[in-house]
Amino acid sequence: MQLPYGDTEISVSLPDCDVTVAQPPESEAVDSREAAQRAMADPHGPPLHERVSADDEVAIVVTDVTRATPDDVLVGALVADLREAGVERDQISIVVGLGLHRPMTDGELRSALGGYADLAQNHDAEAARSIGEIEGPDGEAVEIELNPTVADADAVVSTGMVEPHQYAGFSGGAKTVAIGAGGESLIRYTHGPDMLAREGVLLGRVEGNPFRETLDAAGDLVGLDFCLNVTHAPAGILGASAGDHREVVRDLTELCKRNISISTRNKYDAIVAGVGAPKDANLYQATRAATYVALGDYNPLKEGGRIVVPARLQEGAGEGTGEQRFYDWLSEAASAEDLYDEMRRGYEPGAQRAFVVARVLRDYDVFVTNSERPEVVEECLMTARGSVADAVEPGSDVLVVPDALDTLLVESSD
Repeated sequence: MQLPYGDTEISVSLPDCDVTVAQPPESEAVDSREAAQRAMADPHGPPLHERVSADDEVAIVVTDVTRATPDDVLVGALVADLREAGVERDQISIVVGLGLHRPMTDGELRSALGGYADLAQNHDAEAARSIGEIEGPDGEAVEIELNPTVADADAVVSTGMVEPHQYAGFSGGAKTVAIGAGGESLIRYTHGPDMLAREGVLLGRVEGNPFRETLDAAGDLVGLDFCLNVTHAPAGILGASAGDHREVVRDLTELCKRNISISTRNKYDAIVAGVGAPKDANLYQATRAATYVALGDYNPLKEGGRIVVPARLQEGAGEGTGEQRFYDWLSEAASAEDLYDEMRRGYEPGAQRAFVVARVLRDYDVFVTNSERPEVVEECLMTARGSVADAVEPGSDVLVVPDALDTLLVESSD
């Protein structure tokens, strides 16, 4: 069988195992440009050109290199609609919603944004300034900080990818701006142990999810005027939606779920979870495969099972602030149990991925194979192996999930 690996694939054979391959329902990819144009023509709420004025300064917040969003296409559709309102190119700024991830290089910006790369700037979370407060789930005040370019804009617009997210249920919508172009205050609040332990903060859940509700409230305070998002499955882009951010997320979540959910009641000795580019560039992102499997709606692992993740890891643990905090916590821990207990008392924004990885490592072994940085894997309480076959015991019952980040494992009702 073939599994994603960077921008290519690797061949995996497990002849001594009983192997089941989890294939999502067949879906048909659409042309992202045509989908974006249809969404812009029929948005949730008024069209963009009716929400802005000809003299407005407009900030477009886009996703970063960790999302496979066709931002050049989406920005093109947004700019065309802004032009209809009389907004010229020199009135538009593009901010890359990095959150605490590393800045994108000039080459990456050109690849992601094409002819709009010259309008782009990398977000710096340390430069974000306070714009007010929202009310958290328990009535507490949560400070919201925002990129200065976005805060000073007359209109705020965003792109986004609606895909499964460990905490928000699904990403996209207000998240691109509130987290991507925000400061550490909201990241600290939403990604802290108290929030992540709340009922409803689950992969695949949007309704009744306090993490998502907090993001949406932050999007309202920011003044997110309009967003254009897409969703995808292993086949490619499934569709686009535009307009009011809550409706866009709700719309694309349902479309995505229909195309990526797989039902099972079986339990397995090992799960092989494929990742591929861009998420397998570093360990921070690649471990999403393990946490999506073990901390999702339905966990099909037997007690004491293992999760195997083939990942290239050309960036090691990762180069951004959040990635380095993730590495520091894991590499300095004596055990997953000790790490979990310590992190329950609090941690810096960005380190939350170490916390959820520790939750998984308390119960399961995680093997990362085929990587260019096996020493980083070993330093982070996980096990490095040269190949998938080296990481799976002969005779195992194995579930292979070729695209673990675009698959929702749900319990069969049969």
